[in-house]
Amino acid sequence: MKRLLVGCEDFEELRRKDCYYVDKTNFIKELIGSHGKVTLFTRPRRFGKTLTMSMLKHFFGIGSDPSLFEGLNISREKELCAEHQGKYPVVFITMKNIEGIRFEKALAEVSIFLSDLYQNFTFLLDSEKVNPVDKKRFYDIMNLEASEEDLGSALVILLRMLHVHYGKKAILLIDEYDVPLDKAYHAGYYEEMAAWIRGFFGKALKTNNDLEFAVLTGCLRVSKESIFTGLNNFKIDTISNEDFAPYFGFTDAEVRQILNDYHAESLYEEVKEWYDGYRFGGEEMYCPWDIINYIDLLRNHPDTRPRLFWINTSSNSIIRELIDIADDDIKENIEALIQGESIQAPVSENLTYHELRSSPDNLWSILYLTGYLTLAEKSSGTLMEELVIPNKEIRTVFVEQIQKWMKESLCMPNRDEAAKYLFDRQPEKLQEFLNNILSETISYFDYGEDFYHAFLAGILAGSRHRVESNREHGLGRSDLVIHARRIKTAVIIEVKHAKKYQEMEKLCEKGLAQIEDKNYAEPFIMRGWQVITYGIAFFEKECLVKLAGPQ
Repeated sequence: MKRLLVGCEDFEELRRKDCYYVDKTNFIKELIGSHGKVTLFTRPRRFGKTLTMSMLKHFFGIGSDPSLFEGLNISREKELCAEHQGKYPVVFITMKNIEGIRFEKALAEVSIFLSDLYQNFTFLLDSEKVNPVDKKRFYDIMNLEASEEDLGSALVILLRMLHVHYGKKAILLIDEYDVPLDKAYHAGYYEEMAAWIRGFFGKALKTNNDLEFAVLTGCLRVSKESIFTGLNNFKIDTISNEDFAPYFGFTDAEVRQILNDYHAESLYEEVKEWYDGYRFGGEEMYCPWDIINYIDLLRNHPDTRPRLFWINTSSNSIIRELIDIADDDIKENIEALIQGESIQAPVSENLTYHELRSSPDNLWSILYLTGYLTLAEKSSGTLMEELVIPNKEIRTVFVEQIQKWMKESLCMPNRDEAAKYLFDRQPEKLQEFLNNILSETISYFDYGEDFYHAFLAGILAGSRHRVESNREHGLGRSDLVIHARRIKTAVIIEVKHAKKYQEMEKLCEKGLAQIEDKNYAEPFIMRGWQVITYGIAFFEKECLVKLAGPQ
């Protein structure tokens, strides 16, 4: 039985040490056949993205060892190998370690990361084909002396130098491209990081004559931030697409083979119950991290039963925070999922980090994209999808972790109180109510207006009244409207986010003025309803509530 190298993401190391490898090399043939100039693959964590990128590096890279692929599927494609194997300069980077408590700190990490990258290509400084200006910029980046502008152009510079030196366009591989955005989002400098990455990627990927093709991987598709705006022939392969579905994760046939190779075929049904169930483009898939870890345990402890492996491999903070603002319908659906039922829920693969907390319903998209839920059947291609918990491992996570979060969230004060204060025109009591919840449940500052909007919408959605968010009224879209049909009264709320504590009162007044200027109340007044308007401003764990009065 071949050795299992748990957690190894380096293709060369796996092959040199003759470790067990599930052959995914046909991915190379499919990728070449797709003719994509830039391709983004989004998959949950621990589904083999980094190992796949390492495989691409060692196949295409000039100077790579062809013997690494001997006996693998791709080696039978003689013409393809003769044309492409070992023929390209390759730049392979991973963004997973770029973080910092401030943008400046994260940019310093970027500088170190690029310096380390450049040290792999110092031979370019001796190349007679490379112009002196690029050599100077290369030297500055490598020695941590580069300007912010040159840091943003670091990939462009390197790709150009490689093209000139080899006379061959380069391949760019970017792994975990969205991790810096995720970490910036939680630390409060998301807009700055998104703007920087937009330039960093855009310069390298957009109309670059030094680029043969590029492949990116990540968990979320980031589109509306315009990071990839203007790219020609840009392809996105998500967990709903079919073309590359078998190449990330293990198929049922592959798991059967692994169990057979390690004389554990009798455990197939139990392994399937625990780790199967993910549906990628109609293909049933297992998480490789689970299978490799479990088989490794079985080698020394044959009586070991399946257990949780995947849950501790990624941050769950976004899910925890969305549970805090979930309404009763969401919590009922989670209970149904735990009971083994499927649910119909809105799912979007185009969510951005900036939008995550704009609605409690985004919880379903996050649970789906990060691997907590999967499709009960092939994607319908519509907003509403039928979702299920994929397997016993994830159901255990729901029972032990997500239910616990839900119970903690339910300990918040009665949400009908918030609506009562609104309709009774008691801004001081509403303010005290909200501040108490903020102080007890919010763990990060500076989420932005979208988060506070969703926070307030989640509180009010737990009341008995109808709540509308971002609906067209009058001359625009009001933030929140709460209807009480029985008493023909509507409450209109404009939500603002203050950068400083001293700005809160001014922003409340601004919100009230916006309600009036945009005539948000007009449709209700025309129906003979009474309208009450509020401006509510948030700053970190505090809020200020201002009442304009009935209209």
